[in-house]
Order: sequence, then C-alpha cells, then structure tokens
Amino acid sequence: MSTVLVVEDSITEMQILSNYLHQAGLAVVSAHSGEEAQTKLSNSTPDLIVLDVILPGQSGFELCRELKADPRTNRIPVIICSTKDTDVDKMWGNLLGADAYIPKPVDPTLFLTTIRQLIK
Repeated sequence: MSTVLVVEDSITEMQILSNYLHQAGLAVVSAHSGEEAQTKLSNSTPDLIVLDVILPGQSGFELCRELKADPRTNRIPVIICSTKDTDVDKMWGNLLGADAYIPKPVDPTLFLTTIRQLIK
C-alpha cells in the first residue's frame, strides 16, 4: 500500500484530503506544520507528499524547496494543494520543484488522478 504524507494545518482540509486518499486505498500520514513533516520524514519515506502553502512557521513553498534540495527526499513527488491559486503561485511551485499544483477547494477526481500519475 502506498503512503501519502499530507501537510495541512486545517483540520477540516486534512479530513477531506485524508478521506479521498483512504477511499483510493492509500495510507495517510498527517503533519500540521513543515517542522512536523520534517520529523515524520526522518522516520519514514512516503510515496508522495501533499503540501499546503500557508502553514504555521515554515511555508509549504519553503518546505518544498528543502525537500527537492535534499538527496534523501528529492525523488518523492510533491503536490502543492492551496487556496493560493494565481499564476504566480503556480509558477513558484513549479520553480521550487513541485510535481503538481492543485487549487482548493480540491476537485476529488483531479486530485486522485494526479496522485495516481505520480505514484508509480
């Protein structure tokens, strides 16, 4: 079973995303901040990471940049999932190494299709 690390500070959004992932047969590990995500990544390696941009402390953009610069995590696909949905935000996500950028509210079909494409 593939595992997805979801980094999201909103309890409601975490539940929504986790439900979609569970329904698709994926295991979910949750983190509510970039720092908590780093701690969880030091103990295990997920098959994919879903990142919110607006997080307490370190932003999702900053965390994405760190993940893609680290040889231990740079091959893990990253999906940025955010209410920040301008072309500039999407460009930043791409420049920082995100493999996909999905706006909130999340379309479940697009979300799961994107995840299936990135988990090989």
